[in-house]
Amino acid sequence: MAFSVSSKGVYAIATTPFLKDGSVDFTSIDRLTDFYEESGCTGITILGIMGEAPKLEPEESRAIVKRVVSRAKVPVIVGVSAPGFA
Repeated sequence: MAFSVSSKGVYAIATTPFLKDGSVDFTSIDRLTDFYEESGCTGITILGIMGEAPKLEPEESRAIVKRVVSRAKVPVIVGVSAPGFA
């Protein structure tokens, strides 16, 4: 699915919620995705470099991307940076 992204609108910078055991809270990801859309956001940004994204395992990052992209009805921008020089 392709989206045309315009330079206008509001993109939420999404947090990544976790459960007490440190695993990703996918139920809360669903609720946040819905909340951002219901609040009028025109897009969602996930896995930015200033938060928890660099600390996630690659499998966790992929699972979060799949979950948000499959649920969102607005464009999703995904952070793809990594710590280090490699």
